[in-house]
Amino acid sequence: MPLITASKQTTINENADAPFYLLSEAQKASESLPDLLLQARKVARTIMSGWHGRRIAGPGEAFWQFRPFVEGENASAIDWRRSARDETVYLRDREWEAAQTAWLWLDLTKSMQFGSSLSGITKRARAIVLTLAMTQLLSAGGERTGLLGHTRATTRRKAAEIYAERIARIGTLPPNKGMPVPDGINRFSEVVLFGDFLDPIANLESFLHNIAKSGTRGHVVQILDPIEESFPFSGPIEFHDPESGQKIMTSRAQSYQADYRERLDSRRAAVKELCKKLNWTFLVHHTDKPASDVVLALHSHMAGGRI
Repeated sequence: MPLITASKQTTINENADAPFYLLSEAQKASESLPDLLLQARKVARTIMSGWHGRRIAGPGEAFWQFRPFVEGENASAIDWRRSARDETVYLRDREWEAAQTAWLWLDLTKSMQFGSSLSGITKRARAIVLTLAMTQLLSAGGERTGLLGHTRATTRRKAAEIYAERIARIGTLPPNKGMPVPDGINRFSEVVLFGDFLDPIANLESFLHNIAKSGTRGHVVQILDPIEESFPFSGPIEFHDPESGQKIMTSRAQSYQADYRERLDSRRAAVKELCKKLNWTFLVHHTDKPASDVVLALHSHMAGGRI
């Protein structure tokens, strides 16, 4: 018996028969957005406290380094005072400050509302924190950001607040609306995607290829609850797919652990291989781990790719 359905991985839901459960969850998620925004700001401040710029040569005002002059380069960049100290002619590099556009997307479908006692936070809440933290961090660096499928790109410093309000208005999306048409993306953009990526692989492949057509760089972050990795279930349990409504009842849940883990590993390998073919980065984040870990990794990948 498969534990991953045709739409998404099944999850435990003790209130699966209550139609108002999902509405209640959506309302709680909306009410928690101010707290999630504060968490995002804290994460961004943690990263920025140790951030000293991109350290990339290019147009800008801030001095970066002296380096030896190479024949054919613009002589106007020569720093004659530094060159006078020895027999080497030096150029004065400035740090790259050109604004880029970073498009952020998060999965707002029902499956992301899942959270277990092992983490204390839903996948949706963590995706919101990561999205807003990246927005805060990039906006502070003068970057343009946009919420893919929902907003235009902006350089406003209050972009995180704008996106938080927009996410609250969006609420929960049906599965067929979860992956938007990637309009407005060009080859000078970067795209950061947050979700559990347990959709049918054909749908995901189409989504990523539509984004990659523009030549943009992409970063995929798979967010999972730790219980989805360990599958510690045993005895009689009912599994429920929050999107399709499918239910699976078993008297010996532990007997499916090996098959489940094999399918999860296979899916992750398929997503990782897809990202590799597109020359995108792929990260896995568990909701019981600090959000700052993945934000720091993303920032490093984005800064390094612009050298």
